[in-house]
Amino acid sequence: MKKRSITLIIWLMSVALLGVMAMQYYFVRESYKQKSQLFDEAVTASLLTVASKIEKREVYDFVKDQQRLDREKYRKEQAKQKNLAKQLALRKRIEDLRMQQYELEQAFKDEEDLLRSRFPLIAYIENSFYETYIKRTRYNDFVTIRILPGEIDRDIQNNLVEVYATKKIPMIPAKDDSTRYLAFSNTYNAINWVVRALPPRADLKIAFQIHALEKQLQLNTAQNIIDSVAVIGGKNKELVSSIAAAEELSKRPFRDRVNFAYLQRELEIEFNKRDIRSPFNIEVRDDQSLLIYETWRKKQGEKYVHQASYSTRLFENDLGRSPGRVSIYFPDKSSIIRDNISYMLLPMAALLALLIGAFGYTLSIIFKQKKISEMKTDFMNNMTHEFKTPVATIMIASESLRDPEISADERRVNRLANIIYDENVRLGNHIERVLNIARLEKESLKIEKVNVQINAVVEGVLDSMSLQLQKAGGVLSTHIDASEDLVLGDELHLSNVFFNLVDNAIKYSREAPDITVKTFNLKNNVVITIADKGMGMTKDQKEKIFDQFYRIPTGNIHNVKGFGLGLSYVNDIVKRLNGKIQVKSEKDKGTVFELTFPLKEALNLN
Repeated sequence: MKKRSITLIIWLMSVALLGVMAMQYYFVRESYKQKSQLFDEAVTASLLTVASKIEKREVYDFVKDQQRLDREKYRKEQAKQKNLAKQLALRKRIEDLRMQQYELEQAFKDEEDLLRSRFPLIAYIENSFYETYIKRTRYNDFVTIRILPGEIDRDIQNNLVEVYATKKIPMIPAKDDSTRYLAFSNTYNAINWVVRALPPRADLKIAFQIHALEKQLQLNTAQNIIDSVAVIGGKNKELVSSIAAAEELSKRPFRDRVNFAYLQRELEIEFNKRDIRSPFNIEVRDDQSLLIYETWRKKQGEKYVHQASYSTRLFENDLGRSPGRVSIYFPDKSSIIRDNISYMLLPMAALLALLIGAFGYTLSIIFKQKKISEMKTDFMNNMTHEFKTPVATIMIASESLRDPEISADERRVNRLANIIYDENVRLGNHIERVLNIARLEKESLKIEKVNVQINAVVEGVLDSMSLQLQKAGGVLSTHIDASEDLVLGDELHLSNVFFNLVDNAIKYSREAPDITVKTFNLKNNVVITIADKGMGMTKDQKEKIFDQFYRIPTGNIHNVKGFGLGLSYVNDIVKRLNGKIQVKSEKDKGTVFELTFPLKEALNLN
């Protein structure tokens, strides 16, 4: 993409963006003016409405005062009558319950006397004691029974029986409200006891009800006494006509005529009806401009800076001039208007942000496409150069074979044939690398998952590249320390991965290559590191090395050839084999590639 075309596109997009921003600014400004005018009208209408309400409220309160007193007196009289009727009903209910309690109590005593006639001694026990120590037979040994002689020793029924536990254990709550006794039969040598249960004490429940009703009766009686001695005052004003009321009320002091709490509350109500929900300040002054009431305090000499003020007169229907004025001040009217139009600002801001984001994204795409175009151009130049060299060599060797003198020399023919073969292999490798990248992009590259010994693959690659390393005068250090190296992978592609990494380590070394290759186990993985002491990379370069067609700039070094496809191929293959690749590099200090693959045994466990 040409530079002039890119500049034109950016200029047109900028003009369009500025146009949208200008339209939005105009729309917001006009909306602000309209909202401000509507705000002024709403506040003025609210003030007039509240002033009218205050004046009407004064007359209504004055006229209805006697009606309120009469209603209060009538209500108390009715309440008194209701309390008297309620007291009579309570007394009758209490008497009925007492009769019922007496009958139930006598029935229980009859049951208890029958039990005493059958057993010489009985002892009352609580239900929780029964559930804990008696019902659970394993705890019967903890129960102790002591008989205390009564007043008449020969009469066994006059004896007293104590039942208690010698060992404390957690008590079990009672499961019913039956009345239980331990009944004893005295044989003079031993005391045998059994448990006897009588029905629940219904008379005790009725006793609780009687007690509650008696307390309620006492409260009602006390309330009747209070109502009887209460004095209802205020019976001193008569209903007056509207004109007479106005004359009477206008004589009252202005301060006493305004209920300031009511004024503030009604203003808030009216403002809320008109969607004005912002704090405001109130000032009330009389006809002499004396300050009667205010909801804020300002320093001496302070002016109403940035204050939007609105005023109206109070009690304008009085005979003569109005006795006072109420004023409203909004500390920051601008912020109120902005809040009112915020529902428009947010979508507009979002749209503007979206446009700016789209503008920025488009620019980034344009520059990225420009960069990719340049990289592809560089790739085509490199590919042309890489293909041109073996083709030219093959052509020269082929022409030489056509020379009768050379074709007669078998040694020279074999040498030229070997050159043609080697260059064809080289050309085929270049084509295969380009095709592999194309297959990776189309997801059509066939990747096998078979058992692969990583140590053997690494050693094989290093052995095949030993001549190339010797030619460069390099040093190779190997530490094949991985005791477990069986993975699931594709041996051919893994070989290509290691070949590319070692080849890069040789090519990007300014001096004689110094390469270290290690394998070791880490948890359930096998790790391979290929480190060199070459030219290294910057942080920005390190983030781009796995992009297609990207080649690290080599400065004045011109012997580094390639298409910029090797590391992209390496990254794709490692990911397809469930591996990870990490790069550590510093400029002029070298680079370390670390590859991690999960062991086959770990994959089977998962």
